[in-house]
Amino acid sequence: MMTYFFYKWLHILSMTYWLAGEWGVFTTSRCVVDPTLTFAERMRHLESAYRIDVLARAGIILLLPLGLQMGAMNFGIPIPDTWLQVMWVFVIGWLALMLAAFFHRGTETGIRLTKLDEYVRYFIIPVLFVVSIWSLFFDGPVELQWYATKMGVFGILLCIGLFLRWVMRDWFYQFKLIQENGPNPAVEKRLALTMSISRKVAYCYWVLIGTMAFLGVAKPF
Repeated sequence: MMTYFFYKWLHILSMTYWLAGEWGVFTTSRCVVDPTLTFAERMRHLESAYRIDVLARAGIILLLPLGLQMGAMNFGIPIPDTWLQVMWVFVIGWLALMLAAFFHRGTETGIRLTKLDEYVRYFIIPVLFVVSIWSLFFDGPVELQWYATKMGVFGILLCIGLFLRWVMRDWFYQFKLIQENGPNPAVEKRLALTMSISRKVAYCYWVLIGTMAFLGVAKPF
């Protein structure tokens, strides 16, 4: 039982860092796209956004194995122990990849590592949707449908996260253009547009994060 509570504690921490980190990035990014600030100031805010975001990214990665581990321990989710062990090895590798991308941020190597991180998500997202839909409509017990729904919501959140990470990667390229060629109205327009879209997406992001948290706590069906 103590082991389960330890996993639950880590799960809560991961959720907290995820939500708080996303708010920090959202707030800092307003300064990143502010054309009235100097280039150096905007780069400092972009660096702050990357540093805040690394905790959110770590939280996202850890939520999946922690949730599955607790599901197997306390809710009868049929996951063999061997699969759980393989999952943890995989997640540790994924976390190491994400951290490597962070430590090489602002470089082409960092961009390549970030893309590899995204490719992992391209694999995980379809798996989450397939398992969620199968559990909800074909093979899942009614008392655990909240778990399958939560898994599906998490898959949607990973999709939104991919878009937001694409935006941050695009900012890297746009600021590189400014650094090499000086102020550029077309670049500023692109930055403003992506910020405007990201702001609306972020609102949906937070609502869905709250929905997933509610499903985990209330287990409404």
